[in-house]
Amino acid sequence: MPQIIYESISGNTRKLADAMAGELGIKAVDVRAATIDPGAGVLFLGSGCYGREPGKNMSKLIETNKFQGRKVALFGTSGGGLGMEVKAMAEALKGKGAIVIGSYQCLGKVLPALNLINRGHPNNVDIEAARKFAREMART
Repeated sequence: MPQIIYESISGNTRKLADAMAGELGIKAVDVRAATIDPGAGVLFLGSGCYGREPGKNMSKLIETNKFQGRKVALFGTSGGGLGMEVKAMAEALKGKGAIVIGSYQCLGKVLPALNLINRGHPNNVDIEAARKFAREMART
C-alpha cells in the first residue's frame, strides 16, 4: 500500500494530496503528524514551494529519515509552476539513496487571502492529472 505525506500552508498541495489519496483508497497525512511507514510501497511526498524550496517540515522529514533503496514519487505546487520545490526534494532524496520514480507539479494560487495570482489553481485539470500520476506511480 502506498503512503502520501504532504506539506501545505495555503491548501494547494493538500488538494493534490487528497485527490491522489482518494484515487488510491488511502488517506493523505500532513507532514507534521506523519511517520514514514517502513512497509509502504511507493512513498509519495509533496510540498508547496516556499522561496524555491519545499516547506521546512518536509525538508526536516527528508533530512531525518532513511530512504536507501526506497521508491519515492514527488509532487508539488508553486506560484510559478516551475517545480523548484520538487527538484530540491529529488536532489535531497537521491543524496540519501532514494529511487525517485516520478514527479508532478502544477500551479498553485499565490496570496490566497487576496486570490490574485493563479486564481483557481490547482484546478480540475491539475487535480485529474494528479490522480493519473498517482495511479501510474502506484503501479511502479
